[in-house]
Order: sequence, then structure tokens, then C-alpha cells
Amino acid sequence: MCVTCGCSDDSQVTVTDVQTGIKKAINDHSHTHTLPDGRVITHSHDHGDHHNHNHHNHASTETAQIHAKMHGTTISLEQSILRKNDLIAAQNRGWFKGRNILALNLVSSPGSGKTTLLTRTIKDLKDRININVIEGDQETANDAQRIRETGCQVIQINTGTGCHLEADMVEKGYSQLNLPTNSILMIENVGNLVCPALFDLGEYAKVAILSVTEGEDKPLKYPHMFRESDIMILTKIDLLPHLQFDVDRCLEYAKQVNPNIQIFQVSSTTGEGLNNWYNWLEKTLSLF
Repeated sequence: MCVTCGCSDDSQVTVTDVQTGIKKAINDHSHTHTLPDGRVITHSHDHGDHHNHNHHNHASTETAQIHAKMHGTTISLEQSILRKNDLIAAQNRGWFKGRNILALNLVSSPGSGKTTLLTRTIKDLKDRININVIEGDQETANDAQRIRETGCQVIQINTGTGCHLEADMVEKGYSQLNLPTNSILMIENVGNLVCPALFDLGEYAKVAILSVTEGEDKPLKYPHMFRESDIMILTKIDLLPHLQFDVDRCLEYAKQVNPNIQIFQVSSTTGEGLNNWYNWLEKTLSLF
């Protein structure tokens, strides 16, 4: 991960079946660097008691030297770095399509109300749509436990120091879920409006969630995320009377960044606006 966004390659990524409590490590210690001439070099670290770059498993002394030089420098993120992720994402997309599963990648800043919106959605639609969840967080299974209380299946992925989910993590997650056909898979990404925009998980669409307790200029501050998202959900609108938040300006900024983005304004507390979101889910699922 360190090449793409600064996450630690040493992060312990785990997948937990919240129903059984069984946890599995899924770390992939492959490490990729893009050279000035465009070449991509991938090698592995030995993450035992010693982090030794002269270990015989490394491809060559040249690779180790390049690796040492690359750390501490700023490099451009090129598409080639994401090639492996994109290949797995394409496999995920095919797997979902073959089973008529609508996979949505929920992205937002921490504290936007993602989990509250998700649990309310599951509860309100449980008699109409089968919804399952992959929950991403750096640590704890707190949100996954909240989701489990709705009665749906949920798998927890903890990324350690990693700040986003990747396609192989999602593949490991849904492999442990018994996903029925004609259902929805909600992938709740790690709270972060930067790096998750870069990683295709194989989803049908990214859904950017923004709360009125945040600045209305978030779409301008994080344009890549809102440009990559098909849907924006403005949450906590029941708090508007108590805040200085310009809704019209926020929507204008979002449309400025992405003229095609579809926007829902909702309150997970009062239920205001949720039917529009639910109708979109049902209509989109029916197209599969």
C-alpha cells in the first residue's frame, strides 16, 4: 500500500466473520515500485522477526537498492500500480453480475453517518430486499456488530494502518458470505475521502455520503471522490435548523465537480428523504 498512498505495508489486514467470531489474516506482502523509466518492480518482504532487505527471497540487489531509494521520495501514482487491483476488481464485477448482485461502495469521511444510514436502510427494506454487508474499518468490529443486530449477514475487514479497502479484500469478504442472487452487497469503506477514490472494488457504483455537519465545500476539497461517485447522499438534514450549512451551495459544488451525480437528501433519524434512496435501490436492482 505504501506506494499508492502512504499506508504501511506492515498493516495486519484481517477478515472477521462477525457471526462466528472467526478471524483470518489476509495480508499480501507484495510491494510495488514504479521507476522513472516506467518499469514496475514488485517484490515481497519477509515480515518475520527481522525486516532484512538482503533476504534471499528478494528478487535482486538492484530491487533492494531501488526500494531503499524510493522510500522518502514523492512519486507519481500511475495506472500500472493499480493494475493488480483492477484485475481482481474486474473478476469481482463479473462474479456480482453473474449472480445479479448489486454491489455498492459506500465512501465518506469518518462520522458522516454511513453506518446509521446503512442500518436504517437494512431495517426498512428487510422485507423487500436481501442486503448483506462488508464492513471496513482500521480497527474494531463495533460497526459490524451494529449491522449484525439488523439480522443481515456481515463480514468485518480490519485494515490496520491501511486507509482503504482493496479489491482482493472484498473478494475475501464476499467469499465468506453466502450471497443469494438478486440481492444487494453494501461495502462500507474505511472513513476517508482520498484513497478509496483510487481503488476499484468491482462495485456497480460508488456512493459518497456527506453530512450537513461537515463543510459544504467538501466536493471541491475532495473532487476526485465526488467525480468518481454516481450517487451523493447528504445526511443528517434534520440538523439543518441548528447549523450554518448552505445546502444549495453544497449541491452546486457537487454538480460542478460531477454534473451527472445523483443526489439524495436524507435523515436517518426522521426518515425524511429515505424513500427516494430506497426507490433508487429497488429500481437499480430490478435492472440486473
